[in-house]
Amino acid sequence: MSIEDDIGFLESVPTFRLLGPNALRILAIGCESRGLASGEVLFRAGDAADCGYVVQDGAFRLDPPRSGGPLVTVGPGVLLGELALLIDTVRPVTATATEPASVMRIPRQLFLKMLEGFPDAAYRLRDHMAARAMETADDIAQVRAGLDPGR
Repeated sequence: MSIEDDIGFLESVPTFRLLGPNALRILAIGCESRGLASGEVLFRAGDAADCGYVVQDGAFRLDPPRSGGPLVTVGPGVLLGELALLIDTVRPVTATATEPASVMRIPRQLFLKMLEGFPDAAYRLRDHMAARAMETADDIAQVRAGLDPGR
């Protein structure tokens, strides 16, 4: 893929769409591509997370650390490890390729440098994440109210 193709692909990721093409150019130039075979593990639950991955091709099964949890399969255009782009954290799931796959690895340091250089993108990202946090809080309150009808 060319840099322009990579920028176009990154624009298809909802979180990255907010950043704008110039900021995405920095990510496209600095990211690393990696191919995985079917059955290969991208990362394990509990691993330190210092980057995000965007699925380019193929699919990944996301397994929670405890058995019995829901299994999720994700494909192209999905950002794995969004929070790891901003802060030190650990992987909450194990990601295993279910078929030959490729990912773009975006190191946290690259992402943070990009935000420093594009403060408007950082503000848009902050506002987006704050809105999502508020929606999640509202969803939790609704579930709680449904579980405790006496409230």
